[in-house]
Parts: sequence; structure tokens; C-alpha cells
Amino acid sequence: MAQGLSGLAGGLRRALALVGLALWGQAAAAQAPPLPRGADRAPAAIASLLGAWTLEQVGAPRQCTVTLGAEAAGLGRQIRFPATCRRALPILDGVTAWSPTPDGGISLSDAGGKPVIRFGPAASTRRQGRGSDGRDYALDAAGFARAAPRSPPSPAEAAATAAQRPTIVDPARAPAPDTLPGLYALMRQPGREACRLRLAPAAEGRPATAGFEGQCADTGITIFDPAGWRYEAGRLSLLARKGHSVDLVFEDGLWRKDPAVGAPLMLRRLQP
Repeated sequence: MAQGLSGLAGGLRRALALVGLALWGQAAAAQAPPLPRGADRAPAAIASLLGAWTLEQVGAPRQCTVTLGAEAAGLGRQIRFPATCRRALPILDGVTAWSPTPDGGISLSDAGGKPVIRFGPAASTRRQGRGSDGRDYALDAAGFARAAPRSPPSPAEAAATAAQRPTIVDPARAPAPDTLPGLYALMRQPGREACRLRLAPAAEGRPATAGFEGQCADTGITIFDPAGWRYEAGRLSLLARKGHSVDLVFEDGLWRKDPAVGAPLMLRRLQP
């Protein structure tokens, strides 16, 4: 009987030990610093560097946790650490930003962009560096979360991203400003006129105006209600009556909406 009770007690102790380990693991995971804002959208060159690191002075029992962020800060990117870090590692008192170095290292810099501690490329999860105080420091990423590497975009994703970028225009090859006033056909598709728009020249001291000629059968264009226009550096902007605008660039004899996001829009010159 006593032997059975002893075995039961031993089993209970092992079960409690396993529960304790599980709870400790959950607590440790809960305390792990989350990835900084923007880490999932950061350039691949810095994505693996973003997040928490243990910073220590080599050979001394002094360390703290610093977090390298993705957002711009001063002449580099954001770095965060508790106020107590400045007491544990006084060199951090002058650190305001971080940036990657051309050789794959990490530089912690001051407000003027001058390196305070410069770490070399990774050796496993650990990096060694020398501070402006002449002491050696180490950065270690062990135990901290990192953003998963992003797979290359598909051809469709790459095309969609490219379509969202404004087209680079050479003003020297764009139509001359004095050729723009006149009557235009507004279209969603080439050759299919939705309505007509007249761009009037600017009067002295007054902005250039725009307005429909006749009825417009396109509800979206009617709601936009172009009331003015401007032309700068080869880009034609139609100005809505409520203040917003849409840009167009000249290609193959047509003005087309740029960037090409959302519903298409084109202008074809009809007459002066």
C-alpha cells in the first residue's frame, strides 16, 4: 500500500513539474517583445534585423534589450530601449537611431549620424562591435522573434505594384502648355466617348476652368464633376469641384489616368 502511494506521489510531482514548465513557457512567450510596427512591410535588406536584441558590454555583467524599428528617425531608423538601459550601458545615452552598414553590419548612431557603436556582420545570431568609448559590445538576437522572409512577388503582383507608381514624364517631350485648351472626348475605353469636356485657358489672375459640353452619360465622371485644370512638368491634372484631382499623362496621342489605379480615364483631343 505504501509503495503504491509513493508511486502515486511521484507521478503527481512529475505532472506538476510538466504543468509548471508549460506555464513558464507561456509566460516567457507573453513577455517576448513583439515585432516593431512596419516590420512586415520593410525592405528585405533590413527585415531580418528588425526586432529585439540583447545588447551587452563584453566582459561585464551589463546588458539590456534594444529594439530596432522600421520607421525613419533622424538620420537612420527608430531604436527603442528602456530608460534603465542608459544607466546599465551609459554609451546608449547618445544613441538616437540605427542603420544597416554596406558590409551587412549594424550602426547605432547619434543625432548627427555619427556611429556610437558599429557592429560587424552576423556570426550566428551574435554580432561583435566597438563603441566610441573604446569598449567592446555585442548584439545577440537569440530568443527573439523575427519577421518571416517574404516570397518574391508573382508576376501579377509585380504588375499591380508597378501600375500604382506614377509614370516618370520628360517635360521636354510633353505637349506644350498653350496647346492644351480646347474640346476633349472623355473615355473609359479607347474610341468609346462617354462625354465631352472643354478646357478653357486661364484668364489673367484666374485659374483655368473646365466644364462639360452637353450631357455626360458616365455617372462616375459626373460625380467627379471637373471644374478646373492645371498643367505642370508634363502632367495634366483635372480638378474636381469639391477639391480633389486626378492626374493624366500623354501617351500615343491620348491623355490617360496616372497612376493606372481604379477605373480607367482617357482624354482625346477633338478640336481647339
